[in-house]
Amino acid sequence: MLQPNDDFPKGAVLVTGGSGGIGRAICLRLAEAGLNVALTYRKNQSSAEEVLKAVEALGQKAVTYALDTIDEEACKTCIDDVAIRFGGLHTLVYASGPDLEMTHISRTSPAEFRDYMLQDAVGFYNLVFPSIKHLRASKGAIVAVHTAGLKRYPAKDILSVAPKAAVEAIVRGVAKEEGRFGVRANGVAVGGVEAGMHWRLRESGHYNPETLELARKNRSLPYGGRAEDVAEAVLYLASPKTGRYVTGQSISVCGGYAL
Repeated sequence: MLQPNDDFPKGAVLVTGGSGGIGRAICLRLAEAGLNVALTYRKNQSSAEEVLKAVEALGQKAVTYALDTIDEEACKTCIDDVAIRFGGLHTLVYASGPDLEMTHISRTSPAEFRDYMLQDAVGFYNLVFPSIKHLRASKGAIVAVHTAGLKRYPAKDILSVAPKAAVEAIVRGVAKEEGRFGVRANGVAVGGVEAGMHWRLRESGHYNPETLELARKNRSLPYGGRAEDVAEAVLYLASPKTGRYVTGQSISVCGGYAL
């Protein structure tokens, strides 16, 4: 059994989207680091339960929540329940978001664009707002997983990049305004990671061989990324030890794609 991590305050980390490929890796890495983990899922309960059991097998406490982040009241209830159940909330990790459709702006209707902005950008804000009071109490941190497309825009990726631009802006705003209370906020910009949505986009044909080859050529490194690479960056930023003096920043985990 792993020992609690004394570098972190009392309480737990909440990982939204913890049932997904990247979210799962984040939950397990944080559990390995000695943290109690609460995780949310939207539809995939069986996957969430698997992650819960894996966290518990590492000796840490875990709980799952079915959560639609568009529901403002449900987000508040979830955040408050985590704080009560674990005696505090010290970290919010945003690793959720809607399944993507790769499409040109000229073929993306305003209604579709609005829906993705609601699910992602507004959904993130619905989590951040009620978490602030708890993070002030714990002098905790927010880590938002977003996209390397913010630095190097890939064609047909507006439904990812636009909402994640808002997510990054919220992160920077929290870092600026809440630093006086000891709260830190940072992002992890992901690109070329072979997990979760990457495989769904390959199966759907949105990532065809030509697209994948172009992405490979645009990387500096000769190999693709793994979910575990993202998890390590999240832990670095979440930790009051390694990330103590880092706030308002974005670490790119993309193999040099954004250069």
